[in-house]
Amino acid sequence: MDLMTHSSTFLLPKISSKNGLALNYALVVLNQHIPRFTPLLWQHAQLRLCADGGANRLYDEMPQLFPHEEVFAVRNRYKPDVIKGDMDSIRTEVLDFYTNLGTRIIDESDDQTTTDLHKCIAFIDNFTPDLDKSNLCILVAGALGGRFDHEAGNINVLCRFSTMRIILLTDDCLILLLPSAYHHEIHIQSSVEGPYCGLIPIGMPSGSTTTTGLEWNLDNTAMKFGGLVSTSNIAKEQIVTVRSSSDLLWTISTKKA
Repeated sequence: MDLMTHSSTFLLPKISSKNGLALNYALVVLNQHIPRFTPLLWQHAQLRLCADGGANRLYDEMPQLFPHEEVFAVRNRYKPDVIKGDMDSIRTEVLDFYTNLGTRIIDESDDQTTTDLHKCIAFIDNFTPDLDKSNLCILVAGALGGRFDHEAGNINVLCRFSTMRIILLTDDCLILLLPSAYHHEIHIQSSVEGPYCGLIPIGMPSGSTTTTGLEWNLDNTAMKFGGLVSTSNIAKEQIVTVRSSSDLLWTISTKKA
């Protein structure tokens, strides 16, 4: 079984080979409160998209993260490369503002069977030949909060694009998929994340999960909804390893400092 390595180095001010994986990042901003560290994600990303109403969040909330700067200057500095979605949420003045700055607008209002996040991930997957897909990691800001059906839809995108590295982010935590086809090694960046974490079976029960590096490790343990689910665990070591017979969600808290 191949090894897949994970590291939240994108939450660090600078990424070096000493800190973890050499990845290419893309950023998607969704229509929920953007995390306080969104400017850092923006800095690391090579491609930046807003999913429909995510452009409203960028327009309204990014200047709030720079209270001592002129609002217009902040909005000009943080211009998305692409706005894509069914365009039912973006405000007219926001659309006009970014259009005038040269942002590419992709209206997919004819597609009502996929979410706006799905549309953005498909765009990144299909139309970014300049990014090395084997080293691509997609960061999704504002992925949780608000309506639960939206949250469930975002988690479903992790499963639908299970061969891609996609990380859902909020001020409080991050979530990523651990495909069962791999043995996983998670390098904990203790200065910016943890210690609270969890492993949650998704799609089907896990007949067997084994971990190291946690306060309460699993040893060939079965997990399912209606039975045991490893929530409120604690990352004790710098490296956490996970093997499972089915796909799991990994979540870990992010620090406020």
